[in-house]
Amino acid sequence: MAHAASATPGAWSPFVIAFLRGRLLEKHPNRVVLDVNGVGYDVQVPVSSFFGLGEPGSDVSLRIHTHVREDAIALFGFRSALELHLFERLIAVSGIGPKVGLAVLSGIEPPELVQAVQRGDVARLTAIPGIGKKTSERIVLELKDRIGEASLPAGATETARTATPLRDDLLSALLNLGYHRPAAEKAIDRALDTEAGASFEIALRAALKGLSRG
Repeated sequence: MAHAASATPGAWSPFVIAFLRGRLLEKHPNRVVLDVNGVGYDVQVPVSSFFGLGEPGSDVSLRIHTHVREDAIALFGFRSALELHLFERLIAVSGIGPKVGLAVLSGIEPPELVQAVQRGDVARLTAIPGIGKKTSERIVLELKDRIGEASLPAGATETARTATPLRDDLLSALLNLGYHRPAAEKAIDRALDTEAGASFEIALRAALKGLSRG
């Protein structure tokens, strides 16, 4: 699925890819190769999307942002409309390019990012690896009025889980064990849904079991 980008007469007019569906050929952190009818597309993805993909050989659908530079075309893929929406908002912020946009989405779940920006929570954004205080302040300043619930794409108004002491302790434990935050948060949510009222030890064991299954 693609449409031609607008261009001035005589200028190079690349095709802008908006969506890809195909077989997952290769899977690496922050990058996948998607086989679409025999054509391999190299797509960069945030950690939040990476951990939600299946294993090589599985069918995958990704929303795509096509980033055109003078010397290259780069594809960035996202599993949800909300991820794509936030990425495009982030790279519109002065001084933030695709690399930083991916870093932000790799360090915080999309609904939590929306809440952090709306609350002006610079400290939460600064906690993302590779994101400094000045960048966090710029994100809040430029996006606070742009990613309100009314501006989000249809179907993308998920709400973040309510923080609790148990959830915070579980998250801290998994991060200290070296797990990426988005994957850890998803495993904790599944564990707490399955083991309602569980103790820290039981919930941690369930979360670790979920992470081991991928």
